[in-house]
Amino acid sequence: MAKYAGSDESADAGSDREPQRFAVRRMARLLEVSASGFYAWARRTRTAEPTPREQRRAALAVQIRAIHAGSRGTYGSPRVTAELRARGERVSEKTVAAVMAGIGIEGISPRTFKVRTTVSDPQAVFPPDLVGRRFDQGRLDAVWLTDVTYLTCGEGDMFWCAIRDGHSRRVLGHVVTERISAAMVAAAVDAAVACRAAEGRDVAGTVLHSDRGGEFTGSLTVRACARHELRRSMGETGICWDNSPAESFWSTFKHEDYYRHTYATRAELVAAVDNWAWRYNHERRHSALGMMPPIRYEQSLTGTANAA
Repeated sequence: MAKYAGSDESADAGSDREPQRFAVRRMARLLEVSASGFYAWARRTRTAEPTPREQRRAALAVQIRAIHAGSRGTYGSPRVTAELRARGERVSEKTVAAVMAGIGIEGISPRTFKVRTTVSDPQAVFPPDLVGRRFDQGRLDAVWLTDVTYLTCGEGDMFWCAIRDGHSRRVLGHVVTERISAAMVAAAVDAAVACRAAEGRDVAGTVLHSDRGGEFTGSLTVRACARHELRRSMGETGICWDNSPAESFWSTFKHEDYYRHTYATRAELVAAVDNWAWRYNHERRHSALGMMPPIRYEQSLTGTANAA
C-alpha cells in the first residue's frame, strides 16, 4: 500500500513543496529512475547557490558577449573559441556554441557568392592563367589576387578594387573610386607594391591574377605591372571559380559590414571600407590561417624565418 508524505521515505523530498502522495522509492522504481537522483535534484532546487558548472557557463557568457560585440556581431563559435583560447581559456567549440545558443547570439554566415558577368574588351590580348586555381602556393608574394566590386551610397555608385596576397589573405592595396577603370587598378597595384617595399620585400616576379574585365586589360594596368615586374594572369570569362577567393572576399565584406549599414555620402563609404580592411588585416581571425589575422600570420612567418 502506498505511503503518504510524512513517512521516513518521503518527508525529506517534499518538506518544502506540495506534500508527496506516494513513497519516493516506490515511484522511483515504477518510473525506473534512482531515488538518490531524485533527492539530489530536490537538494539542488532548494538552494539558490549556482553549481561550479553554472558559474563557469555564466563567466564564459560574459566573455563571449564581449567578443561577439567586438567583432560587430560577425563571429560564430569557431572564431569566438579561438579568441577565448588566445586569452588563456581552455574551452571547446561545442561548449562555446552551446553558450551562444543559450544567450541568443550567433555569427554571420555569408551566402555562397553569385556568378557575375565580367565585361571584357573584345580587342584585348589576354595573358595565360598562371595560377590554375592554386591561389595559395605556400609562400608570400607568389600570387596576388585582385578584383573589383560594385558599391553604392546616397551620393551615387562607387567601385572598390583590392589586391590581396594569396597565401596570407592580407589586403596589400586597395582603392575606392567613382568609376571603374584601369587607373584604379594601377593605383591599387602601386599601393600593394609600396606596402611590400616598406617591409623590404622585392615583389618582382609575383603573379597578379584577375578575371578578364576591361579594367585589368587596360594600358594603365599593363604598364603598372610591367613597371613593377609583376606577371599578369587571368582566368576564363564567366567562370567564377577561376578567381573564387576574390569573390569570397567580397561576400565576406558585404555580409559582415556593407549590407548592415546605409551610407549617405561617398566619404562615409570610403571610410567604412578603409576601417573594415584594417580590421580584416589586423583583427579578423581566419580559419585558413590557424585562426590568426593576416598581419599576425605574416609576422609569425617572419619570426620563423629569422629563428632559422
